[in-house]
Amino acid sequence: MQNTAAIRPCQYKTGKTLGSGTYAVVREATHIETEQKYACKIINKQFIEGREYLVRNEIAVLQRISSRHPNIVTLHDYFETHRNLYLCFDLCTGGELFHRICSKGNYYEADAAALVRTILAAVKYIHDCGIVHRDLKPENLLFQTEADDANIMIADFGLSRIMDEERMTLLTGVCGTAGYMAPEVFRDAGHGKPVDVWAMGVITYFLLAGYTPFDRDTPEAETAAIVAGDVKFEPAEFWANVSPTAREFVQACLTVDPAARPTAAEALQHRWLTAATPHFVPDPFNPSGGPTNLLPHVKRAFNAKSAWKRAQFGIRALKRMEALAHSMNREIGHLPKDVIRLKEESAQEVMEDTPITHQHNVQSH
Repeated sequence: MQNTAAIRPCQYKTGKTLGSGTYAVVREATHIETEQKYACKIINKQFIEGREYLVRNEIAVLQRISSRHPNIVTLHDYFETHRNLYLCFDLCTGGELFHRICSKGNYYEADAAALVRTILAAVKYIHDCGIVHRDLKPENLLFQTEADDANIMIADFGLSRIMDEERMTLLTGVCGTAGYMAPEVFRDAGHGKPVDVWAMGVITYFLLAGYTPFDRDTPEAETAAIVAGDVKFEPAEFWANVSPTAREFVQACLTVDPAARPTAAEALQHRWLTAATPHFVPDPFNPSGGPTNLLPHVKRAFNAKSAWKRAQFGIRALKRMEALAHSMNREIGHLPKDVIRLKEESAQEVMEDTPITHQHNVQSH
């Protein structure tokens, strides 16, 4: 990140705060000339001092795939001020995947299969471009707009990496979101594109049941279950309305050995996703024999798990944060102790009043 361009006025004005991550704040930003709105990831330069490669890597990943697939967020612009780095992405206003599902009146196995098919096709595209995402989870799957036919988008490529196919090198380090991480990540024996297929298995399980397959009482028990591939389709009442074919797909994606796990392309050919007639369990209360509505069970499981997690939050959150801090230290080094203050300072900068020191036009507006 070099200040090689003349200082100039910023082309954006600051909007509302959209969210906050480990080292970045996301705010809405409006392009002053076009009035187009974007999601702007704001990173305090002090966070990445000596680790500029992290942002360079994210930019390199996004430049390789941006604007080339309808289900992947686009990086439109990035620039820097004296204090911050700014990355401007598509603004996805349709909400997170699971919240969108819960807002519907009906939700069938065919709906879950259609979502998985769309997301997995985007994952295949990412892999074909030589990239592994490494943090696929429902929170990073956003709908572009509130329209019923809105595209679902894969977002947050902060942990993604470009794989060196010629050297056949594997990535190392523990990173990602614990419940969605593959066994080989925990073993720290090297990992690659198969971790994304594992995550798709966890996401599919979640879409069908409303909870994740490795949710345990402690982080240690969760890790042990993941490493062992201890997948159970329980309790039975939550899975009675899901077809054996769907469970077979989940089990295939959650193959412990990454070499035996299907690739994204192979998973797309599974009969659960390719059948002309959708797989489903007939609704016993529907005389026509139509599919069972999964939404009541899915919402009930999701709400029950959420309430339980809130009750256990104090102990589990502390342990989880300690584990995450350890993982992040291995991946990106120690973050500054005053991380909250630095993030607040970043978010308080008013874009339209702050000159930029370097502008990179990824796309013309």
